[in-house]
Amino acid sequence: MNTHENVKTTSSLAQARALTLPPREAILQRAPSVKQFWHSNAKLLESAWQEWQKEESGSVFEPSIQLLDEQLSKAVEQAWQNPDQEVAVKNLWHEVAPGVFKAQFFNPARLEELRYYLDALAKTGIATRAPFGIVYNRRGAMLDPRSEGYLAAPGFQAFYNQLLDDYMRPIARLLMPEIHGFDSQTFGFSIEYQAGMDTSLQPHTDASAATLNININLPEEQYEGSEVDFYDPNTKHVKRLRFEPGEAMLHRGSVPHAAQPITKGTRNNMVLWLYGEKMQIPVFNNVLEPKTAAERWTKPSNIKDKFAPF
Repeated sequence: MNTHENVKTTSSLAQARALTLPPREAILQRAPSVKQFWHSNAKLLESAWQEWQKEESGSVFEPSIQLLDEQLSKAVEQAWQNPDQEVAVKNLWHEVAPGVFKAQFFNPARLEELRYYLDALAKTGIATRAPFGIVYNRRGAMLDPRSEGYLAAPGFQAFYNQLLDDYMRPIARLLMPEIHGFDSQTFGFSIEYQAGMDTSLQPHTDASAATLNININLPEEQYEGSEVDFYDPNTKHVKRLRFEPGEAMLHRGSVPHAAQPITKGTRNNMVLWLYGEKMQIPVFNNVLEPKTAAERWTKPSNIKDKFAPF
């Protein structure tokens, strides 16, 4: 008799759902046991996400570039076909503070589809790690495979990489030429600011060459406060900015910025970073080697490393 005949196999998804997250205090203190939890369960969690996607195939919407602002997606598509037409992309971005550019990124009318999908991911019962390196958020997730407990749903990862490779990187190179060559590595997280808890972010710079911060609030999700202050180190002036649903701010990581306290409602954001190998970022005043439009609209061949900024 086969000794395994009566052994019931437990799926990866069921095993993942049975996991107990480390205590919140241990997470905030970055206890060694927390790192061990994510390390020892990494393969199981990735397998669970694959199983979940297969199980939900056809019943759960998957995000695509169809969610993006139509003008932006059309201009970017044309630039990939003919880089000399990249000016149409550049014209959609407006410099609203030194080193800070703003544009409509997602179509507000379709944000509900994205948020429905992200909510579905949050309800899978599969453990994910919140971005405690930014603020002590109780919601939000790490998005990049280099992060422990990242959002490893294959459909989301395809969308995430498309945003970085097809949109963020060439646009950042176009608006901030000095980042070219310091943009092969990626990082990302989602974050929620909620009135009454974890409500602000102190002045800081990012460990990135470029940061793309996208507001993914629905049009009806109104909030008060939570403006973003950008500091001009030369003039010492502060520009306080607010962005509406689907709008994005693309800025140099070296630009000091802070989030004001949110006083009402919630603000949901997706934040993406680009930087070079070994966390290298450019020196803004360096003499630049001119790049052609064709060079900007390419994807780096560098292998992604495994180091996560936090």
